[in-house]
Amino acid sequence: MEKRKLSFWEIWNMSFGFLGIQMGFALQNANASRILQIFGADVHELSWFWIIAPLMGLIVQPIIGHYSDKTWGKFGRRKPFFLVGAILASVGLILMPQANIFISILPALWVGAGMLMVMDASFNIAMEPFRALVGDNLRTDQRTAGFSIQTALIGFGAVIGSALPYVLTKWFGVSNSTVPGSVPLNLTLSFILGAVVLIGSILVTLFTTKEYSPEELANFEDPQSEIDVPSEEKSRLTDIFTDFAKMPTTMRQLSWVQFFSWFGLFGMWVFSTPAIAHHIYGLPLDDNSSQTYQDAGDWVGILFGVYNLVSAIIALFFLPMIAKKIGRKSTHALSLVIGGIGLISIYFMPDENWIILSMVLIGVAWASILAMPYAILAGSIAPKKMGVYMGIFNFFIVIPQIINAIIGGPIVKYLYNGDAMYALITSGVSFLIAAVLVYKVKDVDDIKI
Repeated sequence: MEKRKLSFWEIWNMSFGFLGIQMGFALQNANASRILQIFGADVHELSWFWIIAPLMGLIVQPIIGHYSDKTWGKFGRRKPFFLVGAILASVGLILMPQANIFISILPALWVGAGMLMVMDASFNIAMEPFRALVGDNLRTDQRTAGFSIQTALIGFGAVIGSALPYVLTKWFGVSNSTVPGSVPLNLTLSFILGAVVLIGSILVTLFTTKEYSPEELANFEDPQSEIDVPSEEKSRLTDIFTDFAKMPTTMRQLSWVQFFSWFGLFGMWVFSTPAIAHHIYGLPLDDNSSQTYQDAGDWVGILFGVYNLVSAIIALFFLPMIAKKIGRKSTHALSLVIGGIGLISIYFMPDENWIILSMVLIGVAWASILAMPYAILAGSIAPKKMGVYMGIFNFFIVIPQIINAIIGGPIVKYLYNGDAMYALITSGVSFLIAAVLVYKVKDVDDIKI
């Protein structure tokens, strides 16, 4: 049997929930450091708080992947996880910027960090099954397009989330002023709106997408897949460790590419606001509460929106076409080089408007990072193991972030003398290393074709 070829809009609806997930993720990425600093965190401590995010991915995604592989009921296989994750993430989005309302019980900083943990765990509960769903529902010849459309929706969602605080202030007059210990109103409203969009977009996928049953998926088993799956269904959670040991060669090779890609991304997310505020706006290194710092934070949101918008356009209109001409590996390597140049170029930009050009280059890499590794990986995984291996693949996303979270702050404090700009340059170099490592990867689908 062969899977049915899906139309563009069927693939679009199947991944539409990612728009809401990424809107929430973008609000977190662009503003969590700023919120934590408002609640009292020092710049060199930010990466330690951000370690929560990759830790949640490390723990949650393989477990969710394992159980979503084994789930089949009234609501389907992957879809129940989407909904639960969306509801929990919405709670975290609403409460994080309002953590100071709990100050009589706990310090606002710790409540904010706790809500960051809730959000990250919940985003992972919802996100991992979406990756697996594309592998479940699409034929080999549609996977690049499927992950590219998913990347486009991620980009659109991230644009909305990143730009929302700025738009609320500039277009609708919502205040971005603050007093010590209090999050500006534009941020609080942005996080509430993000929660609403997250729930709504997940419901679109739930009501428009049909999943294949386990029996149907068994008929689609690829005899050329690298994974040997016994006929008897496994159900033990400890099988994750066995699956990890038996991961396909392609995944092992991609792990190094992912390591340096996500090490660089984590540094960008954590340190962009203080780096740009101090290096571009000329603020003192200890200034994290002035009106100019808040304006810089809002502008970073716009900049993050730029790279996400570019990634959406690249993924939707160019990635599949380029990959078809020069191959997935060359496409990914070229994109990483462009992104690395973009990150390093921030150091040389004369003002905040010029950084838009840097973000355009970073957007090219972001598009490829969200699509190409998954498109390459999917061809090496058997359908029965799609969920758990997509979850295990997340190890190579979160481990570099954990390492960066542990060492990033001390490096900025002691090696870079508190100047976070050099953390962004380090991220750019990391992208360039990842680009070189791409050429060691075996793309199974390209070999078949």
